[in-house]
Amino acid sequence: MKEEIIKTRIREIPNFPKEGINFKDITPLLKDPILVGQIIDYSESLLAEGQVDGIAGIESRGFLFGFLLAKQMKVPFIPIRKKGKLPHKTISVRYGLEYGTDEVEMHLDAVEKGQRIIIHDDLLATGGTAAAAAELISVGGAEVVGFHFLVNLLQLNGVDKLKGYSENIISITKYTS
Repeated sequence: MKEEIIKTRIREIPNFPKEGINFKDITPLLKDPILVGQIIDYSESLLAEGQVDGIAGIESRGFLFGFLLAKQMKVPFIPIRKKGKLPHKTISVRYGLEYGTDEVEMHLDAVEKGQRIIIHDDLLATGGTAAAAAELISVGGAEVVGFHFLVNLLQLNGVDKLKGYSENIISITKYTS
C-alpha cells in the first residue's frame, strides 16, 4: 500500500477545530471504495500475523475502518464510545486532554477474559484516547495485542503512551507536521 496514494485523499483543514491545529480529514477516502478496500486488505495482512479475537474501534471515525476490518477478519467489533452513549451496563475510563478531561466506555460484556484485541482509530495524536481504550480492554479482562491507525501525527509522540500496552503499533500514514 503506497502511503502517498492515501495522503492524496486526506484533506488538510487548517485551524480546525481550533487555531494552530492542522486537521487531517479522512472523509475524502470514503468516496473511493476501491482504495478503502485496499486499505482494509493491507491492514489485515499486517494484523493477521498473530491471532486476533476482536477489533475495538474508537468513536466515531474509528468505527468506519475498524468495523470493516473486523468484518474482513471475521472477528467481533467492539465499540468504544464517549460516556453516556452505550445503552447497556458499561465500564469507563477517564483520561486527560490538553484542555481538560474526557471519558470513554464500553459494554461490560464486550470482551472476554483472555481475548486478544486490536484497538483501531483513524488518527493517533497524543495517544490519550487510545490509551484509555486500552485500559478499558485490560479492565475487561482481555489483552491488547496491538493498535492500528490510518494516520499518525509523529510530532505528538502518541506512540510513547501506548507502548506499555503493546509494542505492535501500526500506522498506515505518517505526518511530521
